[in-house]
Amino acid sequence: MDKDLENLSKLANDALQENKKYFQKLKKRTPKRLDLLMQELHDEEFERTDCLACANCCKTTSPIFTEKDIERIAKHLKMKVVDFTKQYLRRDEDNFMVLQSAPCTFLDESDNTCSIYDVRPKACSEYPHTNRKKFIQLADLTIKNTEVCPATYRIVEELKKRLPQ
Repeated sequence: MDKDLENLSKLANDALQENKKYFQKLKKRTPKRLDLLMQELHDEEFERTDCLACANCCKTTSPIFTEKDIERIAKHLKMKVVDFTKQYLRRDEDNFMVLQSAPCTFLDESDNTCSIYDVRPKACSEYPHTNRKKFIQLADLTIKNTEVCPATYRIVEELKKRLPQ
């Protein structure tokens, strides 16, 4: 298990105000090299991090399912889209399609593997979104993800060291 996961809620909460201020300043004066630096930090962190040892994202949150995700996964499961949607999904308060329950229905909790890994939602394959182009647009989501993903927490902490504001 990830050593930061036990204390992640407290760590993220303690850094919350600092992170909000940091990203507000970063949004005002976004360095041209930010995306490159984020890619580097992401790659470094995920050389050390084994998501299968944690899977906290799968245990506590739901990805957003796009229409393409729903069609692809339903086909994989040999289900009709309407049946897949009815069985597994619901509309959230923001009108997004999300899982009805947590942990994720497709998570095998004995080894943290995903039964639909090859066809998983785009939001899952891109999580925690720390290596995306135009990263600054995801600052608020990244702050939220520091509460869920120990790797994201460590990436943000390292970003603040390498790119002080």
